[in-house]
Amino acid sequence: MNTQTAILGGGCFWCLEAVFQRVKGVQHVTSGYAGGARANPSYEQICTGATGHAEVVKIDFDAEVINFDQLLTIFFAIHDPTTLNRQGNDIGTQYRSVIFCQSAEQKQIATAFIEQLNQQKVFTHAIVTQISDAVPFYAAEAYHQNYFNQHPQQGYCQFVVAPKVLKFQQYFQQYHA
Repeated sequence: MNTQTAILGGGCFWCLEAVFQRVKGVQHVTSGYAGGARANPSYEQICTGATGHAEVVKIDFDAEVINFDQLLTIFFAIHDPTTLNRQGNDIGTQYRSVIFCQSAEQKQIATAFIEQLNQQKVFTHAIVTQISDAVPFYAAEAYHQNYFNQHPQQGYCQFVVAPKVLKFQQYFQQYHA
């Protein structure tokens, strides 16, 4: 087993967590915060936008089953990387599209991936996803973990998270666990 870590932000962490929990080769997904100035921020603090953190997921994956490039393929398909500090009705810097690269190799892959998407004009607008070096990751509060699986009938889960999970299931059957 070749366990590696990816840290991705693309709007509400519940969406990313729910999708990546269903990916073959993903061992664990943790919702949390990264990219801000305050150590151990709370959800309430990051919601103000004052801490500079993004809602992210930490994905531990077996690179022998799924590689970082394949994770990025899923990531760019399930969120809008062209909207600055926003995903749908979720607005603020905490909802920015960001990749916190855990190695020089990840940074090279992410940079080339975005360049290719832009060259191919996959999106109508330019990609605004930030590529950042590794920063401290802080796990979110326990009630945020495994949220969609525990609360599938909650309104946000039905109207925002579930469609992303369905999109993953429809378009990425080869990666479905």
